[in-house]
Amino acid sequence: MCGIAGFLAFQPVAAAQGRHMLKTMCDSILHRGPDAEGLFVDPDSGVALGHRRLSIVDLSETGAQPMTSPSGRYTIVYNGEIYGFLDLRQKLQDMGVTFRGTSDTEVLLAAMDQWDIREALAHAHGMFAFAVYDRKLRRVVFARDRLGKKPLYVGLRSGTLLFGSELKALRAHADFGTPQACRKAQAQYVRFGFVPAPLSIYADVIKLPAGALIEIQLDAPPPSASALTDNIETFWDLRQCAADGLANPFTNTTEALDTIEAELSRAVQDRMVADVPVGTFLSGGIDSTLITAIMQELAPSKVTSFTVRFEDNQTNEADHAAAIASYLGTDHHEVTATPRMAFDLLGSLPQVYDEPFADPSAIPTLLVSQLAREQLKVVMSGDGGDESFGGYERYARMLAMQRLARKLPRPAAAALAAAPGGVSKALLAAVRPVLPSSLRGQLTPDRLSKVADIVRHPDLRSRYNAMFSLWTPPEGLCDGPDAQGAYLTRDLPEGLTDVNTMMMLDSGIYLPEGILVKVDRASMSVGLEVRAPLLDDRVVAAAWRSPGALRYDGSVGKVALRQLVDKRIPKQLYDRPKQGFGVPMNEWLRGPLRDVAQSVFDANDSVTEIFEPSVLKRRWREHLDGDRNWGPHLWFVLMYSFWHKEWMT
Repeated sequence: MCGIAGFLAFQPVAAAQGRHMLKTMCDSILHRGPDAEGLFVDPDSGVALGHRRLSIVDLSETGAQPMTSPSGRYTIVYNGEIYGFLDLRQKLQDMGVTFRGTSDTEVLLAAMDQWDIREALAHAHGMFAFAVYDRKLRRVVFARDRLGKKPLYVGLRSGTLLFGSELKALRAHADFGTPQACRKAQAQYVRFGFVPAPLSIYADVIKLPAGALIEIQLDAPPPSASALTDNIETFWDLRQCAADGLANPFTNTTEALDTIEAELSRAVQDRMVADVPVGTFLSGGIDSTLITAIMQELAPSKVTSFTVRFEDNQTNEADHAAAIASYLGTDHHEVTATPRMAFDLLGSLPQVYDEPFADPSAIPTLLVSQLAREQLKVVMSGDGGDESFGGYERYARMLAMQRLARKLPRPAAAALAAAPGGVSKALLAAVRPVLPSSLRGQLTPDRLSKVADIVRHPDLRSRYNAMFSLWTPPEGLCDGPDAQGAYLTRDLPEGLTDVNTMMMLDSGIYLPEGILVKVDRASMSVGLEVRAPLLDDRVVAAAWRSPGALRYDGSVGKVALRQLVDKRIPKQLYDRPKQGFGVPMNEWLRGPLRDVAQSVFDANDSVTEIFEPSVLKRRWREHLDGDRNWGPHLWFVLMYSFWHKEWMT
């Protein structure tokens, strides 16, 4: 696990000058790999590849990067882990390949020597982002893993191609120049609180999508950043994985459950391979509980587990996690997230995330990463269960809204969405009789306008896009068709059910560009590697081959995972409503964060450039008065302002 950075000059460079610039780029991401640095510059071709190392597998010099293949054809810088690489190593040895070390990097390069880059990718299961220089064909190939665990940015500035694990590495190069924000990316942030690939917050820089690669010919430089987007090639397609699974289902529930359990156990076992100890994040939910339980079954000694305790009981799951840890017999640790600790982290979030990023659970994720890093370099997580196994509670809410949309005329829904806050209670009383039972108990006046805004849209895709969208035109930036949102434009297989449609959208957008960005940047900011067995592509494939009732049955999700947990843990320890991993935004913005927020909302050109000032002031006033809870909306604005102040002024 590491950080990578570099550049292609497309002309000869002086070796000393190239190494100096490359070192500057690598220094900016030292936190991703604090153990060692490696620099490679080919003066004749103008190729520069840099690496910051977090030593996990093969701690010796034989595991150092940049690394060159046995034939001398390929040189790679690589961030990540290839799981099951020992089996791939044995296959290559059977073909006559010899190895000098024990790293997965050496195995990946040998596979490229044997089969070429694309075929090697077909054999590489894991999380990775890499840049590999092919001397023979005078090209550099960039690739990002199937599910998007590891990040990779590629940009074109002043004729130089720049790349890195984080945007700060690209900015460290002299040719990056004055930053220019991308209007399309800003429009997506306004809606979702993150920037979906292939966009990045900067013009002329793209974020490589999950399961994709780009090939750059040194003798034919790309004429523009848009050409980079045009050259994106998919080597693994989630859409095809889902389509294949639905077309070739398991013959029965028993076969499906047995295969999921076998694949997940193998994925956990593969991720326990390391030359340093491996721990686990344990939130107390179904996913992390199952991963921790399987780890403890496979481990020769106590597994070290970590969780966050909140002072606010509404978001606190630490007692549940502690009870599960006690039952499993793990060596359990926790950190208490106080408001003061969270506030102290606010100023560091723009440095950690590089792009504007508004998921408030970034704060507890950063806190638990700091706790874990005090003892370990590697931990497991339960990320990926919700997207492949139907775990999000919003699926039930969206299905209820689908039913509501058939009863409530769209003009009436539009009127409800536009109603002032003071009218909401009366309107809620009026429409309650036509609401589905699943919405009646949880719908408050605060949520009424959001529900109405969702159901006024004509179909599931546009309603799901609306569910994720907080600031929409004319409240926030509108910049052409891309401002509508990524949930409307992503290609999906034909004939999906409503739940499968939502799972596919979450797996392709929210997971790699929201959840995994949050975890990668938070953990790697302290040099911690996070491994996610549920994101093994073979586990994902097994999920899509399973009967729908094993993923989402009525209003219950993650049925298969629940059954696997039932075999290991008493139900009363884990079977409870999902609480999430958030922070009490509404209370904080009315209390200890009020003055900070007020200073941002009063007069801030960076904010009013993309958020409508009159709407922002009204929502802030309504929030302070307690008429409405606009916490998530206001958090988006606050996080954008912090990012802009750090990186654009």
